Amino acid sequence: MSSTPRTVLRVRVTARDVETLRALLRETRPDVGGLARRADDGSCTIEAYVSPEQAEVLEREGVSVTLVEDATAAGRDRQAEVGHGDRFAPADAVPHGPADKV
Repeated sequence: MSSTPRTVLRVRVTARDVETLRALLRETRPDVGGLARRADDGSCTIEAYVSPEQAEVLEREGVSVTLVEDATAAGRDRQAEVGHGDRFAPADAVPHGPADKV
């Protein structure tokens, strides 16, 4: 397993019609988020979580791929907002368990 985190992108995949989108999803099997939406012109859109390489593979005739965000970077930003430690523990609490007490 690599220690370098894999980049995951959230992209919006838009196909000219539902048949094109179905064929694309069957062939490439991306990790999709939510349901597909159909526009008045017959085109269909769905969001997917893919690597940069997979995003290039998705783009083809009748299909466009739009970058929504770098999900990896957004996840790191959200993790930075999370506090450390137990905010409910009393300040003078002694840790218990198999860990080293330092």
